[in-house]
Amino acid sequence: MSAPEAAKRQGTTLAFAYVTTLFFAWGFATSLIDPLIAAVKRVFDLNNAEAFLTTFAWFIAYGLMSLPAAAVLGRLGYSRSIIGALVVMVAGCLIVPAATAADWYPGVLIALFVIASGVTLLQVAANPLVAELGSRKGASSRLNLSQAFNSLGTTVGPWLGSHVLLTGGVFAAGAVVTAATRTQSLRSIDMAFLGMGAFFAVVAFFIFTARKKINVAAPAATEAVSPLKALSSPWAIFGALAIFLYVGSEVAIGGMLTNFLESPDILNAPIETAGKMVALYWGGAMVGRFIGSWVLSRVSPGVVLACCTVAAAALCLLVSQIGGPTAAYAVLSIGLFNSIMFPTIFTLTLERSTAPTSATSGLLVFGIIGGALLPQVAARIADAAGALQPAFLVPMAGYVGLTVFAIACARTKAKAEVTTTASH
Repeated sequence: MSAPEAAKRQGTTLAFAYVTTLFFAWGFATSLIDPLIAAVKRVFDLNNAEAFLTTFAWFIAYGLMSLPAAAVLGRLGYSRSIIGALVVMVAGCLIVPAATAADWYPGVLIALFVIASGVTLLQVAANPLVAELGSRKGASSRLNLSQAFNSLGTTVGPWLGSHVLLTGGVFAAGAVVTAATRTQSLRSIDMAFLGMGAFFAVVAFFIFTARKKINVAAPAATEAVSPLKALSSPWAIFGALAIFLYVGSEVAIGGMLTNFLESPDILNAPIETAGKMVALYWGGAMVGRFIGSWVLSRVSPGVVLACCTVAAAALCLLVSQIGGPTAAYAVLSIGLFNSIMFPTIFTLTLERSTAPTSATSGLLVFGIIGGALLPQVAARIADAAGALQPAFLVPMAGYVGLTVFAIACARTKAKAEVTTTASH
């Protein structure tokens, strides 16, 4: 290997490491919503559907901002888009104290929308960037490795968030909801988001100092193309639908977990303990992604995806029918099978889409809107039934749909494979 080639490879490796820190950042932020649901439900006296507006506010941003984010990526390039996204996320965190000072729940929802808008741009830029930082053959394995660090963030988020959001104030042992206890819990919400904002600011500075390495190692500047061009590719649309089902199913489960595990007929655990146990759900995804990064380098991604979706659907069906500790451990284990789904769906779609990469990425991230809509369906079923267990039929249906996508991918060659076959 020549010196220039060695230097380029080293630069690509460093760029991959820098970009992977972003996956941790948005994983941490997204999973903080899980304990926040339980917190706002009690602090603002909400039902399930109202409390789940936190996930709606977060994930609706993907639906509204993902296609514009693809256009921003095409115009600004990777490093400037990433830094801009982090600045927006910091701004959103600063809105939270103003909203809680006014005791205004819609203000918290607005803040979540702003933060998620930044995360949307971050995802539109970072996912295809990781896929391009190396050989095409290793794209699924590489993206799963980055997503493993995303899962590290989603594992730390619920544990730390539950420690801050679900202790003291209205959650103290024997506490009743009074003006004083509500104020204490509102300040805990402030603390959580101000700390997260400081973390995003540090990451933004880190990426700013590494921007030259990222620019050198990144693929050629993306052309400014309309994100709507992705609609010309059936595979881009199919992939976006798969992302919709996956994220909606994963978020619906994560959002229900704290209150589900706290239920007397499941574990009857204290709410802080139940909230911290959600880390096991996301921790399973973290372990699964490290394992999956190795497995996907040896087994067809479509086959691996199909096995995981079938297992997740079966577990959701089990949880909807039984109670007690068995249901608790079954639902927590779904995280292990969720692990490889998002990055594998993403790369399988990019490999088959005939639309430009930035446009396809934008449409795929648009599919994350499923995290806004499917949890609302699950929450309304839970409110109507007076129990959370029937609501697990919603993610079960999502995983069944994902199995269809996985089988279709396993039976269809990627563009590169088709080109190679045709050339021979």
